[in-house]
Amino acid sequence: MKRVALFAVFMLTLVGTSIGQDRYGHLNFGNLVASMPETKQANSNLETYQKQLVKAGEDMVKKFEADVKKLQADAGTGKFPPADLQKREADLQKKQQEILAYEQEVGQKVAAKRNELLQPIIQKAQDAISVVAKANGFKLIFDSSVFNSILFAQESDDIMALVAKELGIAVPAANK
Repeated sequence: MKRVALFAVFMLTLVGTSIGQDRYGHLNFGNLVASMPETKQANSNLETYQKQLVKAGEDMVKKFEADVKKLQADAGTGKFPPADLQKREADLQKKQQEILAYEQEVGQKVAAKRNELLQPIIQKAQDAISVVAKANGFKLIFDSSVFNSILFAQESDDIMALVAKELGIAVPAANK
């Protein structure tokens, strides 16, 4: 019986010691990614890409508006048969639908480009977090940028400075 009690005390001590050694950390992942120099370049590239797409759309609209004015002017002259005017009007309606479809396509293309540009940056940040977590013995790292994801945190270390150091960037102002 004495051995069982001694074994039980030993196990409780062992379990209590290992639980007490667990380290938890948190950082604002959004602030981290936003503070990385690569993000600024990606945002600049995305803005340029979006402007190119919008310019192409604006050019389509200008041509459409000019075609509408020409159709109205031609219809007012009475020189064109109604069948020709109806065909041109149908063509304009088709162009209008193409413009609307292009507007939706622009949103999708910009979202895809944003993903393409940010994915390597996000991966780099996640890799740095993994390095810091392993090097410093963290069991869990919480993302404090997600609304209501941390309702209570006790004895959790903010690892933003450690990850920023791993990435070779300054600590974001929100974390100073």
